Amino acid sequence: MWVRIPPRASPWLARLPTGNKHTRVTKLLFIPFSIVGGLLAGFLGKKVFEQVWGLIDDEEPPEAEHRLASWSKLIAATALEGAIFRATRAAVDHGSRRAFASVTGTWPGEEAPEPE
Repeated sequence: MWVRIPPRASPWLARLPTGNKHTRVTKLLFIPFSIVGGLLAGFLGKKVFEQVWGLIDDEEPPEAEHRLASWSKLIAATALEGAIFRATRAAVDHGSRRAFASVTGTWPGEEAPEPE
């Protein structure tokens, strides 16, 4: 049974992306999955980057604030870290959406990209 919440009672719910009420509720229910998935992706991405960087260099990866860091090593470390974090985030996000859909029977997002 669905309960109708008037827009004036929850203005943030009225600002959710357009669609039917079922879509709005699904997106609202998916928020905790998304938050936990983001935290998990950050943790996994950091661990994967540390392992991969350990194969590349024995020293810890350079940071922008390190004065003696070479440009090439700094750019390579930053690009690799960004690629790993992005890929990990996408994998965890898609996995959490699949898990949510298998539990609720509703996909929390678009079925396919919008045609250009």
